[in-house]
Amino acid sequence: MPSQLPLPFAESLTYAAADFIAAPSNALARDFLARPADWTNARLILWGEPGCGKTHLAKIWTQTHAAQFLNAQNLPPLAAPPTTPLVIDDADQSDETALFHLLNAASESRQPVLLTAQTPPARQPIRLPDLASRLRASLNIQILPPDDDLLKTLLTRLAADRQLVMPQNVQAFLLTRLPRTPAAYREAIARLDHAALAAGGKITRTLAGRILAGMAPQES
Repeated sequence: MPSQLPLPFAESLTYAAADFIAAPSNALARDFLARPADWTNARLILWGEPGCGKTHLAKIWTQTHAAQFLNAQNLPPLAAPPTTPLVIDDADQSDETALFHLLNAASESRQPVLLTAQTPPARQPIRLPDLASRLRASLNIQILPPDDDLLKTLLTRLAADRQLVMPQNVQAFLLTRLPRTPAAYREAIARLDHAALAAGGKITRTLAGRILAGMAPQES
């Protein structure tokens, strides 16, 4: 069985507004991001599978609303009332006490809070009852799994970003065999790019098959 191939180096993502792919799967999220006045209790939770665009949308919203972007792993233990809107990425991985205090501080200063998570609050194992109550009393919007058009556009854009010349038979092969997640597409194209460089630059269906065989199985 082929071994799982590590990526030669960590892949960095950019979050420019022009790079975001608008699609039916994220239409509702985009609609409510444009209307923070309509958020329930001034909070919006975007949730969905890894790679679906939550962080990308959150980064765009951070720029357009002059918000403070916080990673849930580094929340301050005690929060003073913020003076700008807040964005909390990966909120379902945060320290519950720190998140609770931060939401209270934002409420006191009447600042909207955008949060991202992989699952909605109702499915999170939240230990603090008051935090669970606040999160569930927020507007929850799911970013749905990508449709065929979004995946085709994503594959084309990822290849173009790396200046890869990908034959139609290779594109069709990847579209029918890759897991239907943006994260899997990004990983596959990154691996294909590095493997093609090592093999002399030509991308073939055989090379694509070897890359897919070496990728770690996706979690369900």
